[in-house]
Parts: sequence; structure tokens; C-alpha cells
Amino acid sequence: MTQTATARPQAADAALPLTIDDVRAAAQRIAGAVVRTPTMHSQTLSNIVGTEIWLKFENLQFTAAYKERGALNALLQLTQEQRDRGVIAASAGNHSQGLSYHGTRLGVPVTIVMPRTTPSVKIMQTESVGGNVVLEGETFDDAYAHARQLEKERNLTFVHPFDDPHVAAGAGTVALEMLEDAPEIDCLVVPIGGGGLISGVSTVAKAQDRPIEVIGVEAALYPSMYSRINGTPMPCGGDTLAEGIAVKEPGEFTSRVIAERVDDILLVEEAELERAVSLLLQIEKTVVEGAGSAGLAAMLAHPNRFKGKKVGLVLCGGNIDPRLLANVLLRDLARSGRLARLRITLQDRPGALYKVMKEFNAHNVNIIEIYHQRIFTSLPAKGLITDIECEARDKDQIDALVAALKDGGYTVQLVELG
Repeated sequence: MTQTATARPQAADAALPLTIDDVRAAAQRIAGAVVRTPTMHSQTLSNIVGTEIWLKFENLQFTAAYKERGALNALLQLTQEQRDRGVIAASAGNHSQGLSYHGTRLGVPVTIVMPRTTPSVKIMQTESVGGNVVLEGETFDDAYAHARQLEKERNLTFVHPFDDPHVAAGAGTVALEMLEDAPEIDCLVVPIGGGGLISGVSTVAKAQDRPIEVIGVEAALYPSMYSRINGTPMPCGGDTLAEGIAVKEPGEFTSRVIAERVDDILLVEEAELERAVSLLLQIEKTVVEGAGSAGLAAMLAHPNRFKGKKVGLVLCGGNIDPRLLANVLLRDLARSGRLARLRITLQDRPGALYKVMKEFNAHNVNIIEIYHQRIFTSLPAKGLITDIECEARDKDQIDALVAALKDGGYTVQLVELG
């Protein structure tokens, strides 16, 4: 699913409160205080997708996300009085860590308001880099409202995670570095949550003396920017792997920039995000969160869209829960056919399971788990269902086993992933 922006008059573009000079100034301001992450060509991913791909490893920042850039650029433009009073933000994600880390480093008190439902690991990560966490409300909207209230009560400065020109300018330094390191890039593919990163990146891209296409990517469950730009209301919500870009209300300022400077927006499904996270770990040996994998997910889902292009992908963050990462990797193995769950109907009599095991042995398929179900089935009392989780070399090996079981008179069902 795509949405293509039409060209706008240059006069309107010039009126936007974010220019290439703002991004260049931000680059000078934050130089030496954030990691100048590498931009590297991926031969294997290029072969898989069928076009040339460069990766920008923003997951190698100290807090494992690009958000440091915008947070620091905003902090460095505060007056001394504002620094002394402190800053506040509402965030349960990477912005909270970036702002807390650099605020603490600069001696600026940082308060972060998070919903009470925030996982404890995120609270601890933010506190570990110096942030003072306040828990309020059940949703992000509750936390945001409380943060704005505390802003007024305590006379703090609110630093928005994306809808702020200073934050977007800092984020845009990602593109300056990419194009300096890989000047052949002619297409930049960037995740969209609230729109801060792509606002900065597109501002840099459209200021070059050659055409550079900018394509945004959103999780299909959260098409908020797509809906706003395209003028087509769409459902927005659900559990997405790309929680870092799960934004229901995109920024007002960023929406204006995206309408003027972004060429296309693609939506990606959860299975595509999972595959991209898995590929980046297997091929590039790098851990990327769901939001950070969105660019590669879009290329895997729409390979023809990128034929003949030289594409730069921003791996915008690497903060993913280890247990979730393990699930993603196992699910990807299942989709590729290397893991399978076979549901087999047996007669409840001695030796029935043993005969099935012989088929697994004959086909050299390893059994991981066996689940017997005798009671809660629709079968007769002497019937039972056995679920067998197994691993094989590839899908063909599993298919051969299933065929042999069916030839032996067994009813076999391959349990599919959702």
C-alpha cells in the first residue's frame, strides 16, 4: 500500500521552520557528543532484495537510538535559566533515554513522565542514565497531559520527542552523515512514527544538487501519518513489533514537512517487520528493534518499488526486549520451514506414538516438544491428538515427512503461524 506526495510550490517549502542550515548547525552543535555511526554497504541484503543497500547503524549510539541527536540539539539551545530549572518530556521509549543521558551529562535536570503500564525495564533504563521518572495514567495520552501540567507547575521546558524543529534538525544529521559516507545513495527509506526523523532526513535530501527520493515507512497497524497526508481515515491501534513508531497522532509541524518533502509512504505488516529483524541479526549480526527494521521490511515487501535504486536505510534503534527478540527469531524459523508444529490424530493404543516417531527418525527430523491431548478434543474417547514441534534442514524436509505420515494413514495438519 503506497501513498505518493505530489509536488508543491517552492514558496511553500521555504516557509517551513526547518532548513538545511538548521541541520548543518545541529551537526556542528552535537559533534563529538554523539556517535558518528557507520554507513555500510550490505552485499547480502542487496542480493536478497535485488538492489543496492546501505545501512546506517544508529543502533550503535550509546542509548542505542538516533533520538540522542535531536534531544541533545534541543538541550544545547536552552538558555542558562532553562537549563537550571530543567526539562520535561512524556516518553516511554528512546527519547526518554536520549534526553536523560545528555541532560545528565550537561547538568540539566530531566523529568520523564511515563504511563504506569510502562515495562519496568524501560523505567530502569531511563533512570540508569539519570532521568527522574514519574509514573502517571494508564496511557501515553495520560502521561503526556500530566507532563504538560508539570511543565507549567514547575516552570520546566518541555522537549517534544518529534514535533519540534530543534529535535528534527538534530535527527536530520543522520542524513548528512549517510550522504557524506555513501554519496551514491539516491533513495532514503526512513521509519515514520511522529515524523521527526524523516522531517530532518527529507530536509537534507531535498537540499542536495541531485534528486534523492525519500520514502517513509509506517507499521500497517499505525498508519497515522499515511492517513493524514492521504486524507483517508484508517484504523490505528494494536500490538505492533514496531512500538517505537506506534504513534496515533503524528506531529503538526512534522506533517507539514512530510507533505512537502517526502515522496512516498509505505505500510508494512507485522510478519514483514519480524522477517526484517531476523535478517538483520542473521546477516548483519546487528540487533535492531521493530521500528528500526521498518525500512528493510518495506523493501522486502515491495522489491519492485526499489529496482535499480541505491538505497540508504536508517536502522534507527536497537532497544528490543530479549524475550521478544527470541520469539521473533523462532517465528521466522517457523515461517521459513525450519521449525514446524505437526498436529497428528492417533488411536489411543500402545505403540501408536512409537510408530510415528519412526517416521521422524527415517526423515532425520529432530523432535523438540510433544504435546498429548486426550480430553479436550472432538475425537471419540479412544482417539487423541498429538502436537509435535520439530526442526528440520528446510521446508522440503518437513513436506517429505508430512507426505510419508499421510501415506501411512495418519491425519496430519501443519499448524500455521498467525
